[in-house]
Amino acid sequence: MASADLSEELNCSICLSIYTAPVILRCGHNFCRACIAKVLDSQEQSGVYTCPECREQFKKRPGLQRNWKLHSIVEHVQQFKERPVPQRNMQLDSTAKHLQTSHLKPDQHGILCTYCIHSPVLAAKSCLMCEASLCDDHLRVHSKSDEHVLTAPTTSFNNRKCPVHNKFLEYYCSEDNTCICVSCSLAGEHRGHQVEMLTEASEKKKNKLRNVLETLTLKREQSEIKVQNLQKDRKSLDEKSADITERVTSMFKDMREQLEVLEKQVLSEISRQKEQALCPIADLIQNLKKEKDELTRKINHIEEVCSVTDPLTVLQEQEYDNFSDAETKNYEDTQTDIKTAPAGGDLDEDLISVTLHRRLADIVTGVKVKKGFHLQEAPDLFLNVNTAANYIELSSDLKTASYPIVEIQRPVSSERFEFWQVLSTRSFASGQHYWEVETCEAKDCIIGMSYSSIERKGKQSIIGKNSKSWCVQWCDPKTYHYRIATKYNKRFSAAHDSVEIPLKPIFSCQRFAIFLDYEAGRLSFYELGDPIRCLHTFTASFTEPLHAAFWVNPKWSL
Repeated sequence: MASADLSEELNCSICLSIYTAPVILRCGHNFCRACIAKVLDSQEQSGVYTCPECREQFKKRPGLQRNWKLHSIVEHVQQFKERPVPQRNMQLDSTAKHLQTSHLKPDQHGILCTYCIHSPVLAAKSCLMCEASLCDDHLRVHSKSDEHVLTAPTTSFNNRKCPVHNKFLEYYCSEDNTCICVSCSLAGEHRGHQVEMLTEASEKKKNKLRNVLETLTLKREQSEIKVQNLQKDRKSLDEKSADITERVTSMFKDMREQLEVLEKQVLSEISRQKEQALCPIADLIQNLKKEKDELTRKINHIEEVCSVTDPLTVLQEQEYDNFSDAETKNYEDTQTDIKTAPAGGDLDEDLISVTLHRRLADIVTGVKVKKGFHLQEAPDLFLNVNTAANYIELSSDLKTASYPIVEIQRPVSSERFEFWQVLSTRSFASGQHYWEVETCEAKDCIIGMSYSSIERKGKQSIIGKNSKSWCVQWCDPKTYHYRIATKYNKRFSAAHDSVEIPLKPIFSCQRFAIFLDYEAGRLSFYELGDPIRCLHTFTASFTEPLHAAFWVNPKWSL
């Protein structure tokens, strides 16, 4: 047994077998010649040679001297041992260790044992004192001294020692937030600072990190909730966008179809107006052709008479004896009037424009309402309360007027009408303008335009009864204000300067349009029925800004 115990002390710390040709280093540690030679060969590139046992450094490669005394002991033990000592099968051990690591990729080998020079073996621990990594076998024969601090396998030994004192980092300076050695704490630049053990400082930092982790985890959860909400919003936007896209596509499809129908209707209206205007022209052309033929006959007859040489025959011709010079001049003037007179009616471009405007507005509005894109557009005309008579009640938005039951007592003003009238606040002094008026129970009502200089009192102040206003009107002959407004028993008419033009009656339409072309001097009134009908067009050279003007008894609105 003593021989067996002694044999364990005679094992090389590198190959873990009994010494073979043992050699000794200057530090006093023994190794097999072959084992230590391989270790020194591996250290040759770094230029620093260390003892695998005590890590003593040598500037030059140490010489290997044979330890004869140890050699004799080894031989004696081998010669007189009681029973054979089982020899380690290095080849089999190397094969086994190779199989343990052969399944790993080169970049997955991790940290290898420093002393396993025959084959790579993963290290189990690293010794900070020895600055070496050890496998399980070498860890069993490693020094158990407290100075030899074992850690997880690592190759970073320098960052675990103080760069100033080359001692292990054992303390933490909370003032400078750095790890220090005992010399730094006692005599170095951290002397007198608040220090604590690495384990305590590490635990405090872990607690702090746990709080940070809790905060970050909460923020991550909140971020996940926000992401989920944003994803829901994105999905909702995608669905809404798809729905709007579908409706817009359908809307434009409907508009294209209705525009095609409108195009045919407008072109048909143009053709109708053309045919209507061409009829008198064709009749006039036909009459002029007949007259031309008659004139040709007479010219030929006269030429024949003039070519006759017999005086008696010429004098006996009496057809043109009564055709005097004055009659000739009168005849020529008549022909000139015929040539310069208008042959027939012109095309009503305003009617076409209003029809297009109204139908396009109907198409767009109808399609918008149908597809959910309706936008209510407010007119820009407002009623001027300073001009409103006391028998006119105005709405709060100044867009609706009605006939009140009781007279409203408004402040006396030079702008206020005596009769049931009101003007708009806005005036028009140039350009083309279009707006619509909606009436309720089209009765006792006047719509038109007027200069602001119109009279405010007396019969001459009524719209259409002076040279400063133009209108269309429908009134009940039995009403008092109608008898003031006109001496004619007409229900529906256009009026200017007390001259009334009867119009075709309106049956059910309660919407009307007014079109003003100030520079062209045209003011047209349209019935917005189906089809749109031009009620009347006034022509004048406007000299002042025009206001929209209204006479009301039943309620109406802009």
